Amino acid sequence: MIPISYLSVVTCITFLWVLVRMIVFKKSGRFSWKREAQLMLVYICIVVVARFTFFPFSKVEGKIQPLMFDPANALNFRINLLPLVYLMDYEIRREALINLIGNTAMFIPLGIIWPICFRQLNTHMKVITAGAGCSLLIEILQLPFYDRVSDIDDLILNSLGFLMGYGIYLLVKKCRKRAAA
Repeated sequence: MIPISYLSVVTCITFLWVLVRMIVFKKSGRFSWKREAQLMLVYICIVVVARFTFFPFSKVEGKIQPLMFDPANALNFRINLLPLVYLMDYEIRREALINLIGNTAMFIPLGIIWPICFRQLNTHMKVITAGAGCSLLIEILQLPFYDRVSDIDDLILNSLGFLMGYGIYLLVKKCRKRAAA
């Protein structure tokens, strides 16, 4: 088994983030502190979502436990394709609520921040596709890890959270237009 620490994942995400931002700057020749601050919110969301979707929720001695990769079990995919059947299938009701609320709430900031940062997300369909696509990518990336389960319920709840965030974004945008008029 190969343990993958949260710090190593954040380091990889950060390296890729900086590399992409440098390439974009080199191609465009422009740099905007305001734009970089907006995109930093996207980066923070990615790091937080990675924490809660790939690493065990509970800590041991105050430390985030590593993600375990076992090459011998990498192709033993654990997938739930039955929507809402196992959603509340927990021994402790509190764990079911944490799963339900957590999978939804974690994507609300993405639904708010992405339309602000990415002007291409200018229609409801594009926003829905982006939210569901992000959640689907996470579920696919979880496949080779034997202690993670790719779950249709997570896809549904994450997408719902993204849509709730987008709804908040639209509401604030509408209120700002009314206040400006």
